[in-house]
Parts: sequence; structure tokens; C-alpha cells
Amino acid sequence: MTLIVSLLIAIALALVHLFAVRLHFWETIPRRGLLSAAGGATVAYVFLDLLPRLSASGSLIREINLPLLNYLEHHAYIAALLGLVLFYGLERYAKVSRRARQRDGYEDVTSPAVFWTHIAFYGLYYAAIGYLLDYEEVRGAAGLVLFVIAIGLHFLVIDHALREDHKGSYDQYGRWILAASLLAGWGIAVATDIHRGYPAILFAFVAGAIILIALKEELPPERQSSFWAFVLGALGYTVLLLATWPM
Repeated sequence: MTLIVSLLIAIALALVHLFAVRLHFWETIPRRGLLSAAGGATVAYVFLDLLPRLSASGSLIREINLPLLNYLEHHAYIAALLGLVLFYGLERYAKVSRRARQRDGYEDVTSPAVFWTHIAFYGLYYAAIGYLLDYEEVRGAAGLVLFVIAIGLHFLVIDHALREDHKGSYDQYGRWILAASLLAGWGIAVATDIHRGYPAILFAFVAGAIILIALKEELPPERQSSFWAFVLGALGYTVLLLATWPM
């Protein structure tokens, strides 16, 4: 991927958060169907594209020649598990805060401390994704389009979930911080030159977080998620992805 192309992708994905609030189709398309389809597509991206490349990255990790990382050559999915567990903890942290504030008679929104903790960790997550943009290998123009679609849908799900938890604080501060974090991560990748084994480990962590963030929108019954929309999203993205693979 050329420098200009990766920069344009980073800018386009950052704009998702800056302008998602202005997308009025959230009000006209049933929320559960759209978010379920987006979740299905992003999970398909992880299992069919991201994780297979991670499983093939052991040789890169081995070349770093550090004892701990040599161990992770055979256990790289530990990083994916850490990503999933961390973001599950953040999700629980926000929900507990909202319930506690409601019991105390406040608005259904997280406390300021929870908001800034959430944004700090999501900012690091976005910086990691921005950093990986410079290392993302795509299979021609079609692969590039599919990558942007998958991550863009993932960002829409995150945007909606964070706005639900944090309300006005997210619109005023959070979305700007996330967009800036993504671009900062891209800038760090461009300005630094490290062994490609390290981004392989970062890929694993991001994959675990993507799985949790996508599935958490489906599992709780109060969200009224749509199973068939999730299946169609996963199936649709799978078909598009398979169409780009060489015969």
C-alpha cells in the first residue's frame, strides 16, 4: 500500500466518527438490522482475513529473537484474548456506571471518570488500528475496498455504542479524540521503522477487540439484535471476500 493511499484510508475512517452523527439513516433504517449486519460483516472480516494472516505470521515474530516473543510465536492468540477481555471489561465498566447513576437519580449516562477511561483505551485502540494501516496488505483495489468497508462498519458500531453510553460528552470530545488517535497511529507508523513481527502481535490484539465489540451488540437481549441480519452481513461479506481471492 502506498503512503498516499494509506493516508487517504486513515482520513476516510477518521471521518466516520466526525460525521456519523449526521447520518440520518440511523433514524430511517431499523437499528437492530443495520448494527447486526455490520457486526456480522466485521466478524467475517476477522475470521476470514485478519486471523488467517495472523496465524501465518509466526515466522515474522520468530525473527525478532526475543524469548517472550519467541514463545508468542506459538501462542499469538493470547494477544487476541487479551484484547477481547480488556474491551469486555470496559463494556461492563460503562454499564455498571450507568446503572449506578440511574439509581442515584442522575441521567442515564456514565460518570466523567468512566467516560475518560473509555475514551483513553479506545484512543489507544484506534491508534493501533491507524498504526496497522501502514502495514495492511490488500489484494488489489477490490481487497482495499473490502478492508475499508469492514473497518468502516466496525467504526459505525463503535460510534453508536459510545454515543449510547456517554451521550453529549462523546459528541463534544470523544469522537474528535478517536479520529485524532487514528491519524496519530498512522503518523507513528510512517515515522518509525520497526520489525514487522511487532505489528503481527498488534494484529492479534486488534482482532480480539473487534470480535468482542461486534458480538457485544448481538448478545444482550435488551438490544433486540437480529440474528438473520447478522447472518446476512457475515454471509454477504464472506461472498465479497471470496470473490477477491485468487482461484
